Amino acid sequence: MWLSLAAFALAAGLLTITPGVDTALVLRASAAQGPRAGAAAALGVCGGLFVWGAGAAVGLNALLAASTGAYHALKWAGAAYLCFLGLRLLLRPRAGLVFEGGDDGAALRRGFLTNVLNPKVGVFYATFLPQFIPMGANVAAFSLLLAAIHAALTLLWFSALIALTVPFGRWLRAPRVVRALDRLTGCVFLGFGLKLAVARA
Repeated sequence: MWLSLAAFALAAGLLTITPGVDTALVLRASAAQGPRAGAAAALGVCGGLFVWGAGAAVGLNALLAASTGAYHALKWAGAAYLCFLGLRLLLRPRAGLVFEGGDDGAALRRGFLTNVLNPKVGVFYATFLPQFIPMGANVAAFSLLLAAIHAALTLLWFSALIALTVPFGRWLRAPRVVRALDRLTGCVFLGFGLKLAVARA
């Protein structure tokens, strides 16, 4: 069991540090809105990972991997959401920052939705997790344990990225930098949305 956990931690760690839409979302939230918003986005992403982990535990991800219709429905929902976020950031970049209590909640929701609406995460869990479940182990419990390890590694990585933005906080919150960050993140989201839309199951 310990060998399986160590192998999964190594593989999941490499996956975690690979840049993707979740990383872009957390970096943008932290740079433009502060470390609390970045942490909220990171927690949202990890919440999505637990949803997929629970899905793997009860076999929903296997259904997603096997059902073309279910995969495409979730794929189009995720692509539409990413494109919506991307276009909004491109067309309406902010000229400055207004810190309100709702900012952290919005970052949390965006982190959760970008992860849970990405069917590739579900397919990854359905095909990747079973390889690390040892013979005789409780599949549901072990799947949730692996998801918890993945979430913990993700939080550690995002914490390091958020910490890197803190020393540059004043510069990153300058109006022209905020506009540039919004437009850059919009391009990233739009690119990932279009990539997801044309991806095959």
